[in-house]
Amino acid sequence: MSYLGIDLGTSGLRALLVDDTGAPIGATEASYPVHHPHSGWSEQDPADWVEALEKAIGTLRAQYPAFAALRGIGVAGQMHGATLLDADDKVLRRCILWNDSRSHEEAARLDAVPGVRAHSGNVVFAGFTAPKLEWVRKHEPEIFGRTAKVLLPAGFLNLYLTGEHVADMSDSAGTSWLDTGARGWSDALLEAGHMRRDQMPRLVEGCEAAGMLRPDLARAWGLTHPVIVTGGAGDNAAAACGIGAMQEGQGFVSLGTSGVLLTARNGYAPAPETAVHTFCHAVPGRWYQMGVMLSATDSLNWLSSITQTRPSELSAALGDALQPPGPVRFLPYLSGERTPHNDAAIRASFTGIGADCTREGLTRAVMEGVAFALRENLEALRATGANPSELIAIGGGTRSHYWLKLIATTLGIPLVLPADGEFGAALGAARLATLAPTGEAMETVMQPPDRGQRIDPVTGLRDSFDDAFGRFRTAYRATRDIQ
Repeated sequence: MSYLGIDLGTSGLRALLVDDTGAPIGATEASYPVHHPHSGWSEQDPADWVEALEKAIGTLRAQYPAFAALRGIGVAGQMHGATLLDADDKVLRRCILWNDSRSHEEAARLDAVPGVRAHSGNVVFAGFTAPKLEWVRKHEPEIFGRTAKVLLPAGFLNLYLTGEHVADMSDSAGTSWLDTGARGWSDALLEAGHMRRDQMPRLVEGCEAAGMLRPDLARAWGLTHPVIVTGGAGDNAAAACGIGAMQEGQGFVSLGTSGVLLTARNGYAPAPETAVHTFCHAVPGRWYQMGVMLSATDSLNWLSSITQTRPSELSAALGDALQPPGPVRFLPYLSGERTPHNDAAIRASFTGIGADCTREGLTRAVMEGVAFALRENLEALRATGANPSELIAIGGGTRSHYWLKLIATTLGIPLVLPADGEFGAALGAARLATLAPTGEAMETVMQPPDRGQRIDPVTGLRDSFDDAFGRFRTAYRATRDIQ
């Protein structure tokens, strides 16, 4: 038997086929565009997700005979996106994505409603789903009036796969409509956001069956056996499943488009005043907390675009040995920031640039700025009682060993790379896909990866990076006051 994990990301879809032991058989990727019609806006066409999925399925069918033995599918998705459907399940507008900041005023209004934080366990961030619908209600009332269902990106693929409106707890916790402690839709939160229960999908745990693969899709994909589609997960919960972060203190740092520092929690203990996210995990009775910065590798990609130099070349030019903090500071707020500032309006800036500044100096500043923002996330997590002693490092940015040394030193925590590479959320989704069909125990399936290289903090540079972190915080306060 084989199982399929799908990671519906911001820049593309990744599909991973695994066997009944969880070992990867093969993977493929398909990309799609992000639309930015205005500054701070970020949208995608859900039809592009379906096209990418079908392209990935075609590749897996052609290259891996084990696809014919498929028994389970799990979908991990970029969180918070608002996919609006009419009564006939037709998409009403492009999906407003997680990194879209247009609804910051609506988010602030919802966040100020008494009881909202208590029910959701979180600050209402501008990127969350509920304020997006408030923005649509105000600026696109005709579309709001026709909205029969709101689905997150992973939920939209679940609809395509099963024909049912269904979502998992971990993804739904990022809407500001879910009672995260009770793991169910909150009437109080829905009322605050002018929404109704009938507009919400059915909720399941990420490891539970959400539905069966549609017969017409099964035939088109050459499958002759029933295929269960599980609830799946939000991308970060799925990544945690993929690296076995299920118990208190286990966690990871992710260097992707956004930067995430996540730790699993055995109980529900929200601390919204810290701007830390407290969400349901993808399995029953578990939660996780994370700090999120919106522009991690996105910051280096931005520098790459304006210098016309590939990110790998920018990183390689710094060499292998970690250098002390440079004189140039970079605030990595290209799209605003979440943890710990909850500031959708702040924007990025360089300070300390002199006539002798080089491209390498700018690269160091960008990497250091991301590392310092991750340290702010770590300190916010520690304020909730979380205290990881080491973190698994995942995401595209981990290809830069210079950046890993920098982050380990700035955080003061060793980083560990998976021995055989990592498939992130796609592997977590594939693991969830095995649970409902097989009935295996979560503890058996969600195992940590074999340990690869360990990156320890550079002891001799800790003090200098501590000092530079203090200057980074001062620069944030100054920039906030100016902007």
